[in-house]
Amino acid sequence: MKLSTKELTVFAMLGALMYASKVIMEVAPNVHLLSVFTVAFTVVYRKKALYPIYTYVLLNGIFCGFATWWIPYLYIWTVLWGVIMLLPRNMKKTVRPIVYMVCCSLHGFLFGTLYAPAQALLYGLNFKAMIAWIVAGLPWDMVHGISNFFCGFLIMPIVKVLTILENGKSGT
Repeated sequence: MKLSTKELTVFAMLGALMYASKVIMEVAPNVHLLSVFTVAFTVVYRKKALYPIYTYVLLNGIFCGFATWWIPYLYIWTVLWGVIMLLPRNMKKTVRPIVYMVCCSLHGFLFGTLYAPAQALLYGLNFKAMIAWIVAGLPWDMVHGISNFFCGFLIMPIVKVLTILENGKSGT
């Protein structure tokens, strides 16, 4: 996937936008636009959406530290990207927003579960301890999932703006 100078610049800015949005929204724990951006970028840029996603991951490590908490970020956003990539591109326009919002929401609800295997490997947790870790985080996963659903209302407007900027016309 060779990138043009324009794509390199756009993807760097989109990754920085993801990071800036996370920092700005840190006042509300587990409420952020990261899943919204991941879905919108994937809908518009498909495989190339991995560039802004991993720019965000790298920026997060640079500014917050490359500690053990960061390691699951190497795969956790890719899971959501992969789910969106598997969805049919020709969904009805009326169905698309709700499907994307539900995917966003499910990613939030499952965040702790997706994060847990890395925690178990890094800290030597057995299966029972890993399950206890997941259960302890469920209240935060509920906040995450619910907020992701409502933040998901922004997906289609972001997709529309990116599509117009990318193609010079509206679509999707």
